[in-house]
Amino acid sequence: MDGIRRRGFVAGALGVFVAACTPGGLPDGKGSGTPGQAAALLAVKIDNVGAARPQTGVEDADIVYAEQVEGGLSRLMAVFGTRVPDVVGPVRSARETDLELLRQFDRPTLAYSGAQGRLQPLIDAAPLRAAPQGKEGGAYFRGGGKPAPHNLYLRPEKLGRTTSGAGAGAAAGFRFAARAPAGGRPETERTVRFPSARFTFNWSAGKGRWLVSMDGRAATTAGGTRLAAPTVVVQYVDVEPSRFHDKLGNASPLSRTVGSGRAVVLRDGRAYDARWERRAPQDGTEFTAAKGGSPLAFAPGQVWVVFAKA
Repeated sequence: MDGIRRRGFVAGALGVFVAACTPGGLPDGKGSGTPGQAAALLAVKIDNVGAARPQTGVEDADIVYAEQVEGGLSRLMAVFGTRVPDVVGPVRSARETDLELLRQFDRPTLAYSGAQGRLQPLIDAAPLRAAPQGKEGGAYFRGGGKPAPHNLYLRPEKLGRTTSGAGAGAAAGFRFAARAPAGGRPETERTVRFPSARFTFNWSAGKGRWLVSMDGRAATTAGGTRLAAPTVVVQYVDVEPSRFHDKLGNASPLSRTVGSGRAVVLRDGRAYDARWERRAPQDGTEFTAAKGGSPLAFAPGQVWVVFAKA
C-alpha cells in the first residue's frame, strides 16, 4: 500500500471520534486561526452521479475532496470557509471516511442528507456539528429540476453563522504561495480513475487553472461556468471495505487519510511528485517534495483533492 503508515488511529472506534482536539486544530507554521474560526467551517456532502450534475455552489468551496463510495462511484465533500454560497447541492449522505477527514477542521458543521443507522451514532459522537436533513429540515429543500434523490439542496444561512472568513486550506495544513516551487515537470492533463468513475484535469494557461471533467464530460456550475481550480492534488491512500454496507449489500469504502504516502501536486501547468503526511486525526496534512522533502506550496485559490487508491 505504497508504504502508508498508521500512527495510533483505529478508524471506526468510537473513542477516536470523542477524543479532544488540540487547541486550534492547526499544525505549527501552517496558518493562523483559533478554535472559534475552525469551528465556523462548513462541510457539505455533495452528490456526484450524472443525474446530480451540474452541482450548485461547489465553485465557492475552499477545498473540494473527491472520495470513492459504493459501487466504485464518487462523491464530493465541499468545505467552505472564506465564503459561502446561497445554495449548495445536491446534498447526499455521509460516510465513515468523512469522520476521519473532518477531524482536522476542529468541529466544523457537516451538512448531509442522512446516514446509515449504524453509522449515525459515530457521527453524533464525532467532534463536529451534525446538520442532517432530519434535524435541520428548514435548511433543506427539493428542487433543481432533478429527480429524487438527486434534488436535495441546502440553504447554508438557515443553519446560522457557519463561516467566519477563515480559510479551510490553512486548517487543513496547506501552504500557499503565488510563486510556483522549483522543479516539477510540464503536464497538461491528468486522469484519476475509480472503479466506476473518473476525474480529468486539463491545464488552461489562459485561465491559470485546471479545468475539471468528470466521467468524460466537462464539469460546470449550475450557471454553466466551467469548474476549475489553481491546484489539484492526487493523494494516494489506502481504500478498504468498511463495516458499513448500502441497501444492496455493497461495502462502503473507507479511505484512510491519516498516515503517509505518495501524492502528485498539479499547479501552474506542472506536476510535482510529493509525499503526504498526517500524523494524527486532529492534524492537517503536510505535502513535501518527494526528493529533498521541502514543503510544497499550493497556488492561492481553490484546491481539489482526489483520494486515489494506493
